[in-house]
Amino acid sequence: MMSDPLKDRAARFLKKSGSLSSLRTHEFQRKSIHGQTKDSVSMVSYMDEPSQREEVSRLTVQMENTYQLGPTKHFPVVTVNHILKDVLTNYLQEEDYEPELCKQMTKTIAEVIKARVKELMIPRYKLVVIIHIGQLNGQSLLIGNRCLWDPKSDTVSSYVFRNASLFALANVYAVYLE
Repeated sequence: MMSDPLKDRAARFLKKSGSLSSLRTHEFQRKSIHGQTKDSVSMVSYMDEPSQREEVSRLTVQMENTYQLGPTKHFPVVTVNHILKDVLTNYLQEEDYEPELCKQMTKTIAEVIKARVKELMIPRYKLVVIIHIGQLNGQSLLIGNRCLWDPKSDTVSSYVFRNASLFALANVYAVYLE
């Protein structure tokens, strides 16, 4: 049998190399292979028993790197423009400007637009939806947004809606995820 310091050193080596899950859950045995004695490790560990956390992690799909640097399918700007027009018209056609109502409507409209664009199933694009709603009084307004992106694969879709009392600007930024 091996002495205790040798057992501890071997256990640390095996733990570093990924062969052991715990220093406390190992046992060394000597086996005879072809007339020679060899040290072996047999494992009994609580980590070997399945738990709920491990079962959940087994359900997740691990994706390997594809090394794909550009999109196979480009973002459909025209289709998203139609979605923006449809959603803004349906939600705001008959509405009058009220600050509290418009505050809630921006959140609702942004979620609806994001859900409708996600239904297009465009892979590997992150979506950012920004909605601005304001009172229409003949004033001038400049709205600016800045993004750092690749012009070859990233894009933006935008639509402006107006009725008698309010205006709405909807932007959907599609940023390709490498």
